[in-house]
Formats: sequence, C-alpha cells, structure tokens
Amino acid sequence: MTIKYMDLVEADLGKLGTAVSDWKSTAGKLKTAAENARDGMKAKSDKARWAGANATVTRDFVNKTTKEIADLHTEANSIYQVLDDAHTELVSLQKQIKTAHEEVRNRGIRVDDYGDGTVRCVYPHDRTTGDAHTQEEIEARQELEGCISRILSHAWEIDASVARALRKSHGGDPNNAGHSSYGSLNDAQADRALELARKGDQMTDKELAEFNRLMQWNGREKNGEFATEFYKGLGGPQKTLEFYAEMSIDGTDADATKTRLDAVQDLQRNMGYALAKATDPGTEHHLPSTWGDDFRRLGTQEIGWEKGQMNKPYGYQVLGGLLRYGNYDSKFLTPIAEHVTQLHKKDPHFFLHNKPMGQEDTYGFNPSGKLGTGNDPLNSVLEALGHSPEAAEKFFTQPPTAYNEDGTEKKGGTLGFDKYLDLFTDKDFEWTVDTNDTNVLADEDKTKNALGYGPEALGHALEAATTGRPYDSDATGDAIRHEPERAALMQDIVEKFGRNPELIRHNENGDLDAESGPLYAMRGSLGDITAEYMGDFQRTLANADESQYPSFGSPANLAPDTAQRFLAEVGQDPDAYASITSAQQAYTANVVNDVINGDSNSSVSDAERLRNATRPGGIIAGIMSEARADAVLDYHAASDTEFNDAAADKQKWVDRILGMGIETTTARVPIVGAVVGWASEDIQGSVMDSIQRDSSDQAEGDATRTYHEGRSALSDSVKAAVEAATRNGDLNPKTIGDLKASAANGADDGHTAGAAMESAGDAS
Repeated sequence: MTIKYMDLVEADLGKLGTAVSDWKSTAGKLKTAAENARDGMKAKSDKARWAGANATVTRDFVNKTTKEIADLHTEANSIYQVLDDAHTELVSLQKQIKTAHEEVRNRGIRVDDYGDGTVRCVYPHDRTTGDAHTQEEIEARQELEGCISRILSHAWEIDASVARALRKSHGGDPNNAGHSSYGSLNDAQADRALELARKGDQMTDKELAEFNRLMQWNGREKNGEFATEFYKGLGGPQKTLEFYAEMSIDGTDADATKTRLDAVQDLQRNMGYALAKATDPGTEHHLPSTWGDDFRRLGTQEIGWEKGQMNKPYGYQVLGGLLRYGNYDSKFLTPIAEHVTQLHKKDPHFFLHNKPMGQEDTYGFNPSGKLGTGNDPLNSVLEALGHSPEAAEKFFTQPPTAYNEDGTEKKGGTLGFDKYLDLFTDKDFEWTVDTNDTNVLADEDKTKNALGYGPEALGHALEAATTGRPYDSDATGDAIRHEPERAALMQDIVEKFGRNPELIRHNENGDLDAESGPLYAMRGSLGDITAEYMGDFQRTLANADESQYPSFGSPANLAPDTAQRFLAEVGQDPDAYASITSAQQAYTANVVNDVINGDSNSSVSDAERLRNATRPGGIIAGIMSEARADAVLDYHAASDTEFNDAAADKQKWVDRILGMGIETTTARVPIVGAVVGWASEDIQGSVMDSIQRDSSDQAEGDATRTYHEGRSALSDSVKAAVEAATRNGDLNPKTIGDLKASAANGADDGHTAGAAMESAGDAS
C-alpha cells in the first residue's frame, strides 16, 4: 500500500519506536535463552551417555529445541534490525516532509496526492481567479512538488522493503522459526535488488521499476553498504558488465517500449551512482581496489551475456555507460581514463569496428543518448571525469602513467606527450563520429554534430578539474577555493587557446576562409571556467595586484595578450558569453562593495577608486560585445536570440561569485540567499538587461560597431552595484549619485577599450 502525503505528515512514529524497543528487548532475551540452551541442556545432552530410545529421541529433541530457540533469536534480531533502520529513516523523512508541509501551508498551496508516490502542487485560486504568479512562486511550487514526491517515493520504498523483509524473516510458518536473516534494512534491500537482478531482462516493467527504486534510494547512501553488497552479490566486475549490457540492450532495442527505455535510462543512472559509491575507498563499506584492475583488464575483452552471441561489445564500451553517472574516486577512475585515452591515441577506431549501424542513438550502452551512443568509451570517460573533480584534476595535472593493452601498468613506458591537455589539443588528434546512424557520413550536419561530442565532454572534464565541482553541479553548489594545481591548469588552458584560438573557432559563413576548429563544441565549458576565475582575468586586464582584484584561492598567472585572445574567441559562444557576463558583473559588484565598504588607507577619493575598479569589468564587457557581434554578423555561428536565451541558465554565477567575495578564508563557501542577498537580485536583473540589450544588429562588416544599448546597460549594472553597496550606509543621495556616475564612467571607458581591441579571436 502506498504511503500518502498526509499519512507521512501525521504518522505517529513513536509507536514504531516502541515496537523497535520491544523487539530489541525480545531479541536480547532470546539471545540469553539461546545461549543457556546451547551451554546448558545441549551441552549436558551431548555429554550424557544415552541408551535405548533416549539415544535418539531425547537427544534429537534437545538438539531441535536448542536450534529452534537459536532460530527464534535470529528471527527476532532480524526484525529488530530492520525495524530500527526503518524507524531512523522514516523519522528523517517525516522531518523533511513536515518542513515542506509548513511551506505548503504558508504559500496557500493545495497538494493533490495521486496515490502512487507522487503529488501535484497547485495554487487553488488559479482556476477561479486566473491570478498570475511570479516566477519565484512558480519555481517554489515546482520545487515543493518535486521535493514531496521524492520524499514519498523514498518512504514508499522503505515501507515495501520492511514488509517484504518481515515476511521473509517470519517465513509464513508459525511452527517453524529461522528463515531469511538480515543484519540491517540495507541487507534486506540488497537481497531483493539481487533477486531481481538475477532475472536479467526477464524482469517485468513493474519489477524493473522496483529495482530502480531500490537502487535510487539506497545506492547513494554515504556509508556505501548497500552499493557494496549489491555489486559483490552480482558476482564481480565481469558479471556486473554482463548484467548491465543485457539490461541496456533490452531497453534500447527497437522493439522496446517507451516505458522500458525510460526505466533502463534510470537503471543506467542508478547503477552508475551506486558503482561510484561502492568503488570509493573513503566510504565505510567499499569494494576492493582489484575491481579497478579487473575493469581495465576487461576493457579490451569482448563481453557476452547470451549463449552463442555473435557481435559482442568490449568491456569499456559497456562500462562507459555506467561511468557517465557518479562522482568516482581518482584511484579508481583516473587509471581507467588514462588507459582508454591511450588506447584511443593508438587506434581511434579500435572500439568502433563492432558498432551497430542503422539504430537509434539511444541503442547500446549509453541509453541516455547524451554525447554519443557509447561506442567510443573516450567520450564516456571524459564525461565521467566531468562528474569527478578530483579524478579530473589528477588526470590533467599529474604526469601520465603508461598502460599496456591489458590495463596493467607499463613500467618505464613512454607515451609521446607530457600532458593530456597537450594530447587533446594536438592538431593531429582524431575525434570519432560516435553515432549509430547509418547515413551519418553522408549528412554533413550530423557528422559535425557527432564530432562535437568528444570535445564537449573534454570541456566538461576540464571544467570539473579547474573548479573542483562536477560540471553540471546544482546552481546552489558551494564555491570552492582554487588549489594551486587547478589554477596552474587554468593558466595552461588560457595559454593553449589564447595562442591557438583557431582550435575553438566556429564559422558557418561560407564566404569566409576561416575553418571551424575541432574543439569549438567545448566553448561553453571554457566560458564557465572563465567565470570561475573572473578575479584573475580582471586583475590581468587591469595590470593590478591581487589586493584589489583577488583570486579565490591560488592565483592563475595569466598573460594579458593570451587572456584577451582567449576571451575574444570563447565569448562567441552564447552560453560562454552569458556565463562570463554574469560573473563579470557579479565580480565587479564585489569590487565596488569593497571600495565603498572595505577598509582602505588610500588618499585617493572613493569616486576615483570606483572609476578604476569598474574599468577591468568594462574591458571584459567590451570584448564580449565584439565577440557576440563577430559570432552573429561575421561567422553566422549564432543568433542574438540564442545569446539572449542563454542568459537565464547562467544566473548561478551571480550568487557563486558574490559568495566568493563574502568569504575568502575558507575552503568552501555555501551559496545561500542570506549570504549573497545584499546584491543578488539587483545584479541578476542587470545581467539579464545587459545581455538582452547588447544586440549585434549592426550592418554586416560595419567597422563602427558602437553597442550603444549594451554600453548603456553596462553602466546601469555598475550603478546597481553602487546602489546595493550603499543601501545600508549613511551617504546622502547626492554623494551616491556621484559615486554611480564615477563607476559608470570607468565601466564605459573599459567597454570602449575592450571593443576597440582587435576583433574576436585576434584581440591583442
């Protein structure tokens, strides 16, 4: 039976707590009874010299009675352990849902319970009055709906697991104790997950949904107990690959239903997260390190799961589907990523000889269909690095280790390169077309799109390595201080693409001779990396010291010329442009706040200091305007609409950069409204306004691009920063007005200088 919304809100879990105590007491008493029976009557029975019928009947009776008492203890202890864990988890979930319920009441929202573990949240007056709601209200409703549904789904899974475990512990026989025994609720859940997994592709849709719930709510637990038990129970690395291969093909086959495909996509995600947890040596429960060795050994071997199977995939093609989800420990993932990369360098098409043709791109071992079909495991491991910051950092910053084809380390082996960044940016490095489409080579657009999968995944990996966060981390994710290795890698990236901007250039204009570079698909990530290191860019362009334009952690020592060229090329991408613009305005707001509210013994007036402080941000804004115009007017690589649409998705940088300015002494800064609220709403509004007004609608080839609207919006943004910084002070309106004018003049001067630099990609 499904646990409903109000059931969980109102349930008296104290009764369950009492039952836990009772069963704990019962188990303790039965333990004593079992020990007494074993050490008392059974010991005496074993020593007695029985004769006649007593030699068999009485002794057997004593043995059976002793065993039954021991079985009763086992059953009682199993029930106690399961109920105890369930009580702990349900209390936590009830606390969460009561918090959500309080917000539901405060907002006047009605919760419609569908009875299947999901709910719908609505504002009751919508249908009667047609009242419009703010974006904040809409987002709050959606967040509550998702939150409540997740809590109910988890509670439902616990309830079902407990009921099943109790039935198995009892066995259904009132005259015979001693059936399934569990040391925890996790034991029972892992046992059920394995029971379902042994059915393989014979699992019904209902059973597969149950399997996914078990994996979803238990596979990511911090102590790794469930995940480790599950993967051990599968039978080892090869059995893991066989099971996942069987299920992914079953769900992506042309005959599979949409329901089955959705379920297998969930399975890919859930098993990936669980594998990351199980292979993490830092968790309380984890798999032995030999699993990594075995996966590398199996990487170049064929994996079959059906008798007489002809076309078998390689281990890395299967494993890659799992690695795309989860934050993996570097000791496990980095050697696998190195091995796969070296295999690709040796023969880029090694893993593509067996790829199926004429299938959907969801077919195979990457049911998600994101960034390739999974035939080329290089894309998969790069995407895995993008979710695993520590592993990515080590992959790109530590000296490479050479591996043999069987995955063993090649002692004294040489690779022909010193850094993986050098390898991936080499003009001769070959990216593959990872798609099942039969006609892909005949379709130029499909080919270009497929060739971008690998570079985009490379961008994700570099983003994780330089920021310390998964590339697609939540918008409220902590700001993490830049370690020296990350900052040095950032410096290498800017140097690499600043000196070779043609690698990331995108040109769709057939009238221009410039060709698109092989790595332009990664520019979105390069924009996010730039946003993360905005302090370093502003300091470099201002030719200033770190006291005024501080880094968040270790500085990246950038060269002005390469930094300018890098910005000019990266800024042609709509997503990158939006990230950089958002971060620039937020960072400038921090600098403005420091001038007005910080401690300074400077004899220079605040007005003059503000003019100087806003100029570097203005330079970046000017370069961004020129980059946008080049993309729209010259290269035809994007439209103004695409630039405007990208803005809304990049607001996370405002709070994150503001957070960096609030506290620079700790390793991680939690991004919460109370911390950054002093300017967040103002800056977010000015970012949206400036991006939408920075239009590139001048005539093509016009050398007198002036960006009047964009410059005006930039001035408004720094004025908004001054307004926010002086809001709680005692300055009079006239002084505030003068400070706004000075800040705006500095930003405008910078914008003029930035836009006057050489055109995007050639700025110097």
